Amino acid sequence: MDLADRRDLERDVYQPAEDSALLAEVATSVVGADDLVLDVGTGSGFVAERIAEETGAAVVGSDLNPHACRRAYERDVPVVRGDLTEPFAAGAFDVVTFNPPYLPTDAETEWDDWMEVALSGGETGRAVVDPFLRSVRRVLAPDGVVLLLVSSLSGVDEVVELAGEEGFGAVALRDESFPFETLTVLKLIPPQESP
Repeated sequence: MDLADRRDLERDVYQPAEDSALLAEVATSVVGADDLVLDVGTGSGFVAERIAEETGAAVVGSDLNPHACRRAYERDVPVVRGDLTEPFAAGAFDVVTFNPPYLPTDAETEWDDWMEVALSGGETGRAVVDPFLRSVRRVLAPDGVVLLLVSSLSGVDEVVELAGEEGFGAVALRDESFPFETLTVLKLIPPQESP
């Protein structure tokens, strides 16, 4: 890959930051070696790579952005190009991780490029979280869990409420505060089926 291609990838793919590091750290403490993990919106593959390396679990990434898929593949992360959980079989994953686009963005100021897709959560910051919560339960194994990173900018209480509407219980595993936001990793637990 030449230098120009590398610059394009860095401009078009979300680079790991505090949110990525927090999600990876929490995930490596939850994921077991026998788990099959889906890292939705894998971006550069940073979180998926850390989970695989530190736990020995099998991890697959998914992303809508073809540049992100390429970057994750370069990190040796098996990756599927697709929208959220759509490409995957029902009941396939023990753990699903997601660091969604969560920055509240006015529709009039959006730039319409891949970096916007990686960052913008729409007016509420939850434009991608909502469809994710509606679709993720389908791909979870019976005892599966979701690790979802949420920012105070998009409303942690609102996300917990939305998760509850989709049947999930929510537990905050870790918070980390920064000057303009607090990041929280939520563990979402689906209801257990009655025997």
